[in-house]
Amino acid sequence: MTTLKSKLKEDLTTAMKARDELTSSTLRLTLTAITKEEVSGKTSRELSDDEVQKVIAKEAKKRREAAEAFAQGGRTEQAEREKAEGALLDAYLPKQLSDDELNVIVAQAVEEAKSAGAEGPRAMGAVMKIVNPKVAGLADGGRVAATVKKLLAG
Repeated sequence: MTTLKSKLKEDLTTAMKARDELTSSTLRLTLTAITKEEVSGKTSRELSDDEVQKVIAKEAKKRREAAEAFAQGGRTEQAEREKAEGALLDAYLPKQLSDDELNVIVAQAVEEAKSAGAEGPRAMGAVMKIVNPKVAGLADGGRVAATVKKLLAG
């Protein structure tokens, strides 16, 4: 078993003993998503820590989007719960890049793409190919794309 998955299981046991309903339900759902990913496809397999992190990131993103939708729908109590679940899952993910750090990485990629002959808004794909491997797991894709568009626009 991967170390991250075993940590999730240990934390689930601790949360259940402490009768922490929010943490235990969130971790249960996350472990279920990990198990579902492990058995999807033709053969079942053990996920690596990186793959487990991707599943956790996907689950955290779902929580953020749900919180936003509940907030827009006027269901603040449910939105707060979703935010709390997302924050709990974020603790298992690597620290996200700050806006300044992301801007530096994207600016370097834009210069790299320009030296390769790609310019203007059409260079978006070329820049994203350079940036994505550098920021994988450290920044949300939408945030990266918005930063790239902003820097390409001028």
